[in-house]
Amino acid sequence: MTNVGLGLPIADLESLLAWARLADDGPFCTLGLLDRLVYDNPEPLVTLAAIAGATTRIRVQTEVLLAPLRSTALLAKQAATLDRISGGRFTLGLGVGGRVDDHLAAETDIRTRGRRLDMQMSEMRRIWSGSPFTAEVGPIGPKPFRPGGPEVLFGAFRPPALERVARWGDGFLAAAPVEWCGRLFDSVRESWSAAGRAGAPRLVAQVNVALGSAVDSARQNIADYYGKDAPWVLGRLLTTPGQIRDTVTAFSDLGADEVVFYCWSPDIDQVGRLADVVGL
Repeated sequence: MTNVGLGLPIADLESLLAWARLADDGPFCTLGLLDRLVYDNPEPLVTLAAIAGATTRIRVQTEVLLAPLRSTALLAKQAATLDRISGGRFTLGLGVGGRVDDHLAAETDIRTRGRRLDMQMSEMRRIWSGSPFTAEVGPIGPKPFRPGGPEVLFGAFRPPALERVARWGDGFLAAAPVEWCGRLFDSVRESWSAAGRAGAPRLVAQVNVALGSAVDSARQNIADYYGKDAPWVLGRLLTTPGQIRDTVTAFSDLGADEVVFYCWSPDIDQVGRLADVVGL
């Protein structure tokens, strides 16, 4: 059976540890958290470190961290630290970030974000291996729990970005409708094989969900977050048990290893309701 994770809501920061503890006691495999800079959301690495300390079993995952907004050496150190402190339960989901305001605030060039991410991955892999950072700068610790660094997933849509999975990553995070994902998954698999990578990429899908009385608050939070793009996202919000079960089945048929239910409402009852829906 395809594994199921939860994407944590960002509308109520104070409730996140309660969500995490409840999910850790239940059947879910992963807790994910999105990243923005110019928005009222918690910083994901700090928050997931707290969540890792409040849980014992469940994985923690960025969905996705906008790496080009960050210092490469510091990001490598933070990721290795979280990997160690969580006992290897950390997955670093990465993306480039397409919102102009985030890049303006970070003083980074949005036009070069893809090239910057490739450069960052080269440097982070070297840092995680224990090699000196440069000829003048020694190794940057700590040593990650997982040899070579934490598991890395990339979120992407376009072919050059999808190929990044095979070059630098362990898998693909698809924040896309199920009808798009067959093509996306095939593209990732093909580039993986062409690169001579052993095994297969890990494939993770993400869907937006809300059940019962949580639907209204989820719709409001989605509208606030996505702005002009909200109608398209709202039209794909899953709001019934049947829709959710059918979508998990469809992703499973495409070969997804995990489906993450992103919860836009801070209603903590969603944890139990979603577990019941998929029969976990």
